Amino acid sequence: MNRRMVVALLCLAGIFISAYLWMFKLGLLGTLACGTGGCETVQLSPQSRFLGIEVALIGLVGYVVLFGLAMASLQPGLAAARWPVQLLAALSGGAVLFTGYLKFLEFFVIHAICRWCVASAVIIATVFVLSVLEARALPRKA
Repeated sequence: MNRRMVVALLCLAGIFISAYLWMFKLGLLGTLACGTGGCETVQLSPQSRFLGIEVALIGLVGYVVLFGLAMASLQPGLAAARWPVQLLAALSGGAVLFTGYLKFLEFFVIHAICRWCVASAVIIATVFVLSVLEARALPRKA
């Protein structure tokens, strides 16, 4: 299994986590399986929205886009192309920065930790690292 496949699988896991959290926000789930009360505290806080959009929905859309890029980069016609992997690295890098901002809010504003959010943070950081490694491993045009 190569790095691009791992990135695709990680994005799929991120899709499931984000969808789970968004379904909670939509009222389709009673309580979150978290083990602590931190997940619901974070999800019900005013900081769970960014520019009026649910953070879980932003995560869901982001992971779907990253998954699509990862899958596209696996196709034979794009396997040697640099742009899908470079775009994957750039977008996941932006997601890491956004996630850092969200972690700051969890620690210093909300004062609660959501385990699902931490899992998503680990996933997106891993996607970023693997994408950068993959981009660096591709041969450069002469």
